[in-house]
Amino acid sequence: MQTPWGEVEVLDSHVHFFSRRFLDSLGSQCGKDAREVADLAGWEFPGSAEDLAHRWADELDGHGVSGSSLIASIPGDETSVAAAIAACPGRFYAYAMVNPLSEHASIAPGLRSICLFPAMHRYSLHDPRVEALLQEATERRCAVFVHCGVLTVGIRKKLGLPSPFDMRFSNPLDLHAVALRFPQVPFIVPHFGAGYFREALMLADLCPNVFLDTSSSNSWMRYEGLDLAAVFRRALDVAGSRRLLFGTDSSFFPRGWNRAVFDSQLQALMTVGIGPDDARAIFGGNLQRVLGNS
Repeated sequence: MQTPWGEVEVLDSHVHFFSRRFLDSLGSQCGKDAREVADLAGWEFPGSAEDLAHRWADELDGHGVSGSSLIASIPGDETSVAAAIAACPGRFYAYAMVNPLSEHASIAPGLRSICLFPAMHRYSLHDPRVEALLQEATERRCAVFVHCGVLTVGIRKKLGLPSPFDMRFSNPLDLHAVALRFPQVPFIVPHFGAGYFREALMLADLCPNVFLDTSSSNSWMRYEGLDLAAVFRRALDVAGSRRLLFGTDSSFFPRGWNRAVFDSQLQALMTVGIGPDDARAIFGGNLQRVLGNS
């Protein structure tokens, strides 16, 4: 993609893959079928995983984005992202939400990152069942994405579904001892900690295997009176440019890839005054380095 720093390969580290199975899961909780859920949300119906993968590939092509993560956004939906990866080889990284409390929780073949949502599934990162997954992540050379801070799921509100999340399990500092115990595992904290920015910076300062994902509108900034340029400036000062992963938190169609998030981050980084090497690292190079090219 052409940017103020010249040609930069852009890879999005945070894209949700809202599959048919995702809609089926929501529908089962409110007595509706998948098409009704899509209609209520104002979303295009995703069709097959392969169809949705090609839809995402075409969308990214239209914006000059080389590739992205695809996050299976309910536990047990690893097959959807696996089908998407197979449909568009070399284009996406397969991520999947895993609930360590589920019986036989494990890392499916081909996943580049598992996604943990402690507040959603109400568990401590120090639970022995989490440790078992992290041992497996070490063996499989898999990254671990850990959602911290404020967690909202807009589609649940639209469907009138409760979100009984528990923020007692949302503090990035809970990851400190865990990240130190598993130094070979790259840990990714999205949204700059989503309201726990200070704690996310402390964690990143103490643990060189912790990366911060820049995704979303980062509306949590209002809690601290910061603007996005100030957030980037502080994150760069503490974690450095090699541990920031550009992301948008894009998720559904017809909205598609959230260009406005990219534009706001690009503007903030121009304000901070980073150079072309740092821009190439943040917008794609770091993700390639952390997850590899497979």
